[in-house]
Amino acid sequence: MRRRTLLAFAAALPLAACESDGAEATGNLRIATGSPGAVYYRYGSAIAELCKRYLPNVHASVLTTAASQFNVQSILDGTADVAFTQADIAAENDQSHPDQLAALGRLYDDHIHVVVAASGPVKGLHDLRQRRVSIGGEGSGTAITALRVLSISDIAVEEKRLGLDDSVAALRAGGIDAFFFSGGLPVAAIADLARDFPIRLLDLSEPVKALRAQYGDYYAERVVPASTYTGITATVAIGIANYLVVRMSMDEPLAYGVTRLLFEGRDELAKAHQAAARLNIRSAISTPPLPLHPGAIRYYRAQKA
Repeated sequence: MRRRTLLAFAAALPLAACESDGAEATGNLRIATGSPGAVYYRYGSAIAELCKRYLPNVHASVLTTAASQFNVQSILDGTADVAFTQADIAAENDQSHPDQLAALGRLYDDHIHVVVAASGPVKGLHDLRQRRVSIGGEGSGTAITALRVLSISDIAVEEKRLGLDDSVAALRAGGIDAFFFSGGLPVAAIADLARDFPIRLLDLSEPVKALRAQYGDYYAERVVPASTYTGITATVAIGIANYLVVRMSMDEPLAYGVTRLLFEGRDELAKAHQAAARLNIRSAISTPPLPLHPGAIRYYRAQKA
């Protein structure tokens, strides 16, 4: 797709945001994100800022949440209008609420982190057995995925339900031995921790195939490069796609406008977090099992014209 300057984008967007029926994008856009130390919040906050600048009839606001599972539930119960979520969580909710959810696009891939103190006794995944492990906060996609990893690996732990910021603080203080977190690279809170508290990431190559076999092809083997966090070596993680989801009943002009904003404001969004730069129109249309919203479909079709 041809890159455009933000100046051209600003001039063009209000005119084309909703050309199918002559209406412009209007209404509220409550964006369900996640912890302030993670990618969803930074990405979502940047989307809200662009909405304020380029979708003048849309009132955008950001919701700080426990992330994926909470976010999807917020879409379903009408307390949020657009939400970030992991693909596996989207799939689970689509089964229980068929035909209610739609996607605007696949954004980027998360990496499942299992973070431990570099000086501690935990060297591999099975060393977590019977140790104090934060599996993620209540309502998070991290918690659901972490429980799947532990179950498939036949590892029983002393579970702690802490969000990202509390998990970082607890590891630093010696209150836990490890924590799980699912996030796009780099996760700011983990990067901040690694600068003055040596960490290790655990290799997760072993459970990937079993996860795919039992739960579907939402999981893939991915590598966290050594340059991602201070002091780590390149480590195999579990990759999960992230979607931006809405209700199927969202007005088409609004869905079209937000989808267009993601792509034509991509460079600006990437200043908030580099994960936004990974948005690719070829992969964005792949959101199984969720269908694309008709407004998103209209945007993607226009790019092929």
